[in-house]
Amino acid sequence: MNRREMMKLGAGAFATTLPLAAHAEHSFRNAASGSDATAEQGGAETIEQWGIFEVALSGPTEGNPFLDVSLSAEFRHQHRAVNVTGFYDGNETYRIRFMPDATGDWSYTTTSSAGALHGKSGSFRCTSASAGNHGPVHVAHQFHFQYADGTPYFPFGTTTYSYLFMSEPYDTQTIAALKDSPFNKVRVCILPKGQGKRGMPEFPFEHAEGSSSAHHEDLKDNTPSNAIFDCDRINPRYFQLIERRLLELQKAGIEADLILFHPYDSWGFKSMTPEQDDRYLRYAIARFAGYRNVWWAIANEYDLVKTKSLADWDRFFRITVASDPYSHLRSIHHSKIIYDHSKPWCTHASLQEYDFQKSAERRAAWNKPIIYDEIQYEGNIARRWGNLSAEEMTRRFWLATVHGVYASHGETYKTPPGEPVWSDGGKLRGASPLRIAFLRTLLERTTQTGVNEFEDAYYPSAGKEKELYLYYFDFHCVGEYDFPLPAGVRFKATLIDPWNMTERELPGVFTGRSTGSRFIDENAADQIQGGANHIELTGKPYMAVLFQKV
Repeated sequence: MNRREMMKLGAGAFATTLPLAAHAEHSFRNAASGSDATAEQGGAETIEQWGIFEVALSGPTEGNPFLDVSLSAEFRHQHRAVNVTGFYDGNETYRIRFMPDATGDWSYTTTSSAGALHGKSGSFRCTSASAGNHGPVHVAHQFHFQYADGTPYFPFGTTTYSYLFMSEPYDTQTIAALKDSPFNKVRVCILPKGQGKRGMPEFPFEHAEGSSSAHHEDLKDNTPSNAIFDCDRINPRYFQLIERRLLELQKAGIEADLILFHPYDSWGFKSMTPEQDDRYLRYAIARFAGYRNVWWAIANEYDLVKTKSLADWDRFFRITVASDPYSHLRSIHHSKIIYDHSKPWCTHASLQEYDFQKSAERRAAWNKPIIYDEIQYEGNIARRWGNLSAEEMTRRFWLATVHGVYASHGETYKTPPGEPVWSDGGKLRGASPLRIAFLRTLLERTTQTGVNEFEDAYYPSAGKEKELYLYYFDFHCVGEYDFPLPAGVRFKATLIDPWNMTERELPGVFTGRSTGSRFIDENAADQIQGGANHIELTGKPYMAVLFQKV
């Protein structure tokens, strides 16, 4: 049985490639079907809800269009007005991308410092979203998430830092592995990191005059490159490559947690001037915010980027909030110093920790969902953070769940020379993803809102009062236990083996207060099993028990 069969996942969100046709006065694209916008009776162009409506305009190329030309549009629907920033895409073409969130008629008018781009107007009709298009993900139920249309979303993430910019055939291997996995969120860098001898197909900025190409240098993380880049001139080809891969993820129903800055740089991109940092940030948001499956991770291991101060990170958050008209999810990830996630621009916490027992105090301090985005890696490399067993990775996902939080997987198995490890992309080799798929299926089957930690429980457990209780015994070899279920509520019980991925429903119906769980024989309701208010368990470690109201 493969991972796809295990998950029985429904159809993913749909998307299209957005062809980069230059010189078009207006270009309309339907991000769900891949076709040009259709004309209904009366001639109105249509785009589905949470798809991408795109305006493409021919404009000036003199000087430096990235510095010299401003472009935006106001989109109007009934009483609402949404301002969207455009961007230069090379080849005399400027683009504005808009993700409509409401059905009905929309109109727009452009504003620009260039006369050829100013005052352009048009309209379109937004139709209902197609099957599989649930819109962007937002925070819901205080500590959890859901799609814009109300569909539950539980993040089960993984890490493939280099997927958006890596070369063939590894990008193809990566998306194929993701499609056959349980992961519905992937952490990916926008700015490049070293790829060894594999090289880079493109770079985010143009080479400085006289600089070497740098495409095939043998560069690992933080190894200095011989190339020099002009960070005032963005390379649209690089961002077009990223867009194609964002759409591949969207088609597969996978959220892209876009890492905007990181410390693993070989080309000086982490040492740009503040003006260049801000320009790159605004450009990336203008290009990518229209994709419904985008999240913003301001940085990975922000405290290892020694060229930036805490004030810089706060500024990047403020720019992101101001530049993104759709309020995509926002976070920042640390190495040693945890960022203050109570700040208003953080929508959720992204942690490099696995001390799940501290989740309650963190929720109390931040009042936001928590994703433990780096809980170390399953693998066999020499570094301690990169050689967890599959059993331990599975265990950490279960501990996250019963502490009312979420986790992201990572993998760093040794690979043949020249091939990437999964933390960059390529092939998925580990044994934990099948078990993570089992847990994801269980969670999606049993709750619509997520499970909250029972903070005073003797063993880690989570659920919903008087309705759902999920216990995980971790390494404890429990042979029997008095489960503190509420009186007057009847529950069915299921014994779960997370590693072997089995479920066995226990006979009878259970109820009772903290003194024990009363077993009620359906054929003799006045009898108690064995004369005691407890359940006999296996005595094996890493087992779980699920109680569901009947």
